[in-house]
Amino acid sequence: MISVRSAGTPLLALLALISISLLTKGAEATALTYNVGAHEKACFYAWTDTPKKKIAFYFAVQSGGSFDIDVDVKGPNEKQILSLEKERQGDYVFTANEVGEYAFCFSNDMSTFAEKVVDFEITVEHEKRASQAGEKEKGKGPQAQTEAMEESVYRLKNEFSSIERKQKYFKTRENRNLSTVASTDNRIFWFSLTESALIVTMAMVQVYIVRTFFSGSRRTHV
Repeated sequence: MISVRSAGTPLLALLALISISLLTKGAEATALTYNVGAHEKACFYAWTDTPKKKIAFYFAVQSGGSFDIDVDVKGPNEKQILSLEKERQGDYVFTANEVGEYAFCFSNDMSTFAEKVVDFEITVEHEKRASQAGEKEKGKGPQAQTEAMEESVYRLKNEFSSIERKQKYFKTRENRNLSTVASTDNRIFWFSLTESALIVTMAMVQVYIVRTFFSGSRRTHV
């Protein structure tokens, strides 16, 4: 089971109810886009009821600040599994050797006002593939055909997962490039505005100096 909790964020109770979905047989996964506020720490939890399960964890910062965030992954008894600082994205797979709750936390303490939008996905594999569980029975009529089909489905699932990850990667790159373009346009605008203001100010100063010079010349002549 995958659940969501975050200090000071009551709406996550609703998110926890709608975020759990079964993507394929033998795996439970959740994919979310979450807005991590300034100085906020948001944690998401995955429960494993048997050891040796595989847990896949993917995240990418889509917008906010420098597109970086601190990430901590801890197992039961607060055992540190992963600790990252100012990371933009990551894709990790590890074995849950212990039964219990695994925490995936995003921390935005380094930002004073910038919010970070994070896409992430947590996948927990429930059981061994049928082809592995029934390996000794291969070549026995319908069972062998079923296992061959399940093996093909498993390979297709992996291919689709790879395509999905690439799409997420391109989405992240696109968001960052758009943010860079917008930031550059904003800087050009303010630079041009400042330059125009300086030119007008210099022209007014020059006019004032010239008028003062000629006014002083007339008084001296008289």
